[in-house]
Amino acid sequence: MSLYPYRSVEKKWKIYWEKHPFNLESPHKPKYYCLDMFPYPSASGLHVGHWRGYVLSDVWSRYQILKGHYVLHPMGWDAFGLPAENYAIKMGTHPSTTTKENIKQIKKQLQEITAVYDWEKEINTTDPEYYHWTQWIFVQMFKQGLAYEKEFPINWCPSCKTGLANEEVIGGECERCHTPVSKKNLRQWMLKITAYAERLLNDLENLDWPEKVKKMQADWIGKSYGAEVYFPIKNLDKKITVYTTRPDTLHGSTFLVLAPEHPLVSEITAPTQKHLVEQYQQEAASKSSVDRMQDKEKTGVFTGTYAINPINQKEIPIWISDYVLADYGTGAIMCVPAHDERDFDFAKKFALPIVQVISPDGKEQKLEKAYTDTGILLNSSDWNGQSSDLLKKEAPKLIEQASLGQAKVQYKLRDWVFSRQRYWGEPIPIIHCPDCGAVPVPEEELPLLLPDVKSYQPSGTGESPLANIEEWVNTTCPKCKKAAKRETNTMPQWAGSSWYFLRYADVHNTKELISKEKSEQYLPVDMYVGGIEHAVLHLLYSRFYTKFLQDIGVISFSEPFKQLFNQGMILKDGAKMSKSAGNVISPNDLTENYGCDALRIYELFTGPPELDAEWDDRGIDGVSRFLNKLWTLVQNTKNTEIAPSKNMLKLRNQMIFEIDNRLNSLSLNTVISGFMEFNNRLIELAKKENGIDRETLKIFAILLSPFAPHFAEEVWEQLGGTASIFLEKWPAYDADAMREDEIDIPVQINGKTKCVLTIPIGISKAEALQKGKEALGDKLEGNMVKEIYVPDKILNFVVK
Repeated sequence: MSLYPYRSVEKKWKIYWEKHPFNLESPHKPKYYCLDMFPYPSASGLHVGHWRGYVLSDVWSRYQILKGHYVLHPMGWDAFGLPAENYAIKMGTHPSTTTKENIKQIKKQLQEITAVYDWEKEINTTDPEYYHWTQWIFVQMFKQGLAYEKEFPINWCPSCKTGLANEEVIGGECERCHTPVSKKNLRQWMLKITAYAERLLNDLENLDWPEKVKKMQADWIGKSYGAEVYFPIKNLDKKITVYTTRPDTLHGSTFLVLAPEHPLVSEITAPTQKHLVEQYQQEAASKSSVDRMQDKEKTGVFTGTYAINPINQKEIPIWISDYVLADYGTGAIMCVPAHDERDFDFAKKFALPIVQVISPDGKEQKLEKAYTDTGILLNSSDWNGQSSDLLKKEAPKLIEQASLGQAKVQYKLRDWVFSRQRYWGEPIPIIHCPDCGAVPVPEEELPLLLPDVKSYQPSGTGESPLANIEEWVNTTCPKCKKAAKRETNTMPQWAGSSWYFLRYADVHNTKELISKEKSEQYLPVDMYVGGIEHAVLHLLYSRFYTKFLQDIGVISFSEPFKQLFNQGMILKDGAKMSKSAGNVISPNDLTENYGCDALRIYELFTGPPELDAEWDDRGIDGVSRFLNKLWTLVQNTKNTEIAPSKNMLKLRNQMIFEIDNRLNSLSLNTVISGFMEFNNRLIELAKKENGIDRETLKIFAILLSPFAPHFAEEVWEQLGGTASIFLEKWPAYDADAMREDEIDIPVQINGKTKCVLTIPIGISKAEALQKGKEALGDKLEGNMVKEIYVPDKILNFVVK
């Protein structure tokens, strides 16, 4: 067996491609946009898990090139944000310094993959020429009323010393450093993503995205139908508004619970309860929203005040409890303990009334737990005897007609907390004037540069480090020209990544975010590749930004990514690879010992690309053997001048058909197994026919080229190719040539198979019986009872 000299071959073709690029724009080529989720430039660099997604998108890009497209396949850096700043603090350097060093390292590693990235279109979110437009988008949102200030309790990471959006809190912990999150009352900039909730939900339906991702987004948006109900407060000319999805159970509401932060709590609390209520409020403020929702032990305090249930005029007590959140719904809930498990537990603990209003047959039961099924109404006055299913739909309208509330559609989605109390981020382009209020930085003065400072560590007080730079903070109001101060909070990491896919198409444009011409030419993205961990955060924010930019006329489309593919992770011993876990596999040794192409192929051979896969160091040996076998086959047959036989043509077209079908459906692991299978079949056929025709070898090389580009280019040249293989066309199959004209069928006597017979497809019954008898020979003894032939399936002779 000849060994494939991967070191010299890969070096040769890397140099060649640099001098002779093949993915060139042309007015005669259709455009295709394939994009990776751009990386955060971590100091850890790339491991084999990162390679999987990048190889996948490169294979897909090369496939599209061979299908005649010019492929926009760019790369850049998501370089602002907490990770970069925290790492710089740890290293005792400036974030700009470590970021540049990390980008240099990872760029070198990415180039080892030999992906067809267009480095002329490289972007960096920390580049002022880039964040000029990040700030410009914010200014447009401010002008449209979508960016606003609000003071309220936010998720606070005591380790990162900054506020977090709800989406950045996972299981009660900071998604970055895993520190338990608490609450802190701060002035925040918010983006009104809720204004787009309905469109974000409805437009999911037409996306070619994994159903799992669409469901995750739909659940996060959380649309519900119900009613707002007004509960008057006894002896106070005020009311508490409650949103409920079960207005049919209103007669069973026996108490209200408010969030401890609800603005009415201090006003309605009786003097005798004031101390207990304030103490409880302090305790609740120290917990994260997730912890409050997950706590199984229900706690609460009675305010000493009562509300009036508007449907039956009964007095019901008003409590506070931390399982009710101020920023969800109205911050108040009506409690129906007979039909809600959480309310039932609360009522039992604090001896509150339980009134059943639904049962299977409309008759009252003794309840040991909440009855949560559908049924017939009871204890509900005019509603008695009605189906709860039907009344659930009708009750909002009835409540509205009686002026007790209003029908309401509500969303779980909250507005986006957009401020960060850190240094390393885009400055928010707002000036605070005592007379004019919040005023945007004039567009002609953008970008508002992040000042270069020596000390940037977070204060932990809720103030950004920028607040200490007086010469930067103090400025004049653009409107009235009086003394004013700059906004000192910075934007979150998501700001730059929510629109970056647009900039690649017009990266050098200094006059606008993207020209209409480039937008129409390249966008939206045809294929987006990245991890499912971004299903809610990045993908939801990107969809929001896209819809906003469409609304203000910057772009003409409403969705950023036509098709989404989420690759699974590469695991080591069942765990995600990470430097902290000490289980990282570096690609460097593997490329040195096996070559880039072998690693590229193995990355995709580990299993279905959409699923997590376990890394096995021995697996790449099998890929290496495959390449060496194919190399040997080419070396032994490349100079054989033979015409393709019928069997060779059949095998060639079957190969084209199978590889193309599997590749088109992104079943990339089965593409690799297909290559191995067809390689073995070609080797066997070459033995029978004393060689392989050159065209079949060339087609194998083209099919393999997206996966093993260096290997394929070398084989192509050895078979007489004079220009890059990637200037060729992806082969088409001939359905007639690949069709089987013979088939193997079992020949049976009394239902037991005696031999296997090869017959022409479509043979007549008489011919099949004759051939079957000839094949059986002396085995066919006795008196013939019946001769059975199922066309192209089976022959069976029944004898006695």
